[in-house]
Amino acid sequence: MNLIKIGMSGTMESSDINIIIGPSDEDVISIDLKSSVEKQFGRQIRKVIRDILKEHNITSANIKAVDKGAIDYVIRARTETAIYRAADRIDYIWECDKDV
Repeated sequence: MNLIKIGMSGTMESSDINIIIGPSDEDVISIDLKSSVEKQFGRQIRKVIRDILKEHNITSANIKAVDKGAIDYVIRARTETAIYRAADRIDYIWECDKDV
């Protein structure tokens, strides 16, 4: 999926995460994470974001994430929504293909 503009999802409320994603001029994924629990969960938050990018074949992006204690499925949902908005796509696939 190609990112063509800036996409944003999430809030600054407790237990949420604000994700801003956009295209990058370089062929890298850059994640700027701000979180009060970064020492404990920063690696996991970054992993969840990178996993979603990989699922959408995105290899180049600038991401700013401000975490307020979101759990993994919230991080996944916010990241995926920001990706679709940044790609200017509306053809969402809302079915879960993984065992829940």
